[in-house]
Amino acid sequence: MAKKIVLTAFLILVFACGLKAETKNVILIGWDGAQREHVMQALEKGELPTLKMLSTQGQLVKIDIEGTTDTKAGWSQILTGYYPSVTGVYSNNQYHSIPEGFSIGERLEKYFGDANIYTAAVIGKKGHVDAEPEEMIKVTDDNRAELEKRLKAKVDKNGKLKKPDCRIKDVNGVEYFFSPGKPHYYMSKNTDLFENGLSRNEKVGKRTLQLLDENKGKRFFFFVHFAEVDHAGHNHGENSKQYNYALISSDKWTGKIIDKLKELGVYDETTVYVTVDHGFDEDAKNHHNAPYVFLATNSTKLIRDGRRQDVAPTILEAFGLDLTKIEPKIDGVPLTQKDTRGPAKIGSDKPIKNKQKKKTIQL
Repeated sequence: MAKKIVLTAFLILVFACGLKAETKNVILIGWDGAQREHVMQALEKGELPTLKMLSTQGQLVKIDIEGTTDTKAGWSQILTGYYPSVTGVYSNNQYHSIPEGFSIGERLEKYFGDANIYTAAVIGKKGHVDAEPEEMIKVTDDNRAELEKRLKAKVDKNGKLKKPDCRIKDVNGVEYFFSPGKPHYYMSKNTDLFENGLSRNEKVGKRTLQLLDENKGKRFFFFVHFAEVDHAGHNHGENSKQYNYALISSDKWTGKIIDKLKELGVYDETTVYVTVDHGFDEDAKNHHNAPYVFLATNSTKLIRDGRRQDVAPTILEAFGLDLTKIEPKIDGVPLTQKDTRGPAKIGSDKPIKNKQKKKTIQL
């Protein structure tokens, strides 16, 4: 009888403190191109209520980026936990397919078994979060002009070959056009769903809600990618009202996903992470050197700020995987553990082109 009273009191305490049940599911939500300082300003103005709710219920930590601050490098690092020396994805223009089995979804499929987890990627962008295989096409008289046209598109204004390693090369006396595979080729083949190019936040959000409905009752991992912040930044600039509206839209659809989890009765066993592949150069339309982003979550287990490659091991640990058994060893360290690494080399090697002082966001 005494044991029952103690157990009941403990459960009441857990409920009262708002502690979540053990993680059964994870949704990783990406706000592509969301600059940390701009997000913090929008939070202070009350424009991002979902992000505020997550950070109040759980935590919001700083993420500082090591490496190129672009989309291919960003999501490859986030979804694997590895440096580019392992994945081969250094930037939007220097990449090949990430080795098979290295992404979060692939590892979870192997760990739980295909029948025991549903893994999905619902992605706004087509380019840079792409999954086409490598190409090796024999050059003939009929296709030479078209292939050379494709090769020319990979040459800069000075005639220098740009990476990726697209080229026409000789193989035993026969010419072939070679183009490397896109980063997420194997992830697209080895997870239950990989759907990119949806563009608008609304389409990404509605598709995610549909898939959650269709797979209710299953353990799941979702990667949900909202692209409108990045698009607004490139088209209108980081300090534009359009960029700010895109942040608000991403927050709104993140909220709708959380509402769906609550409707399905699985929110308390689902950990939600919101993070970013890169920021934006101040008051600019690019992100040449934009290494300051964030991660928000409803988890209370994080103990520190981190780096882009720390996201994947944090998620894998939440699912119960033993990181010491993963080969090759993941470069990132879970945000639930102390960081014993040396100082991070923040940002890319590219120069900062925009040094203007912070301006008031246009509304």
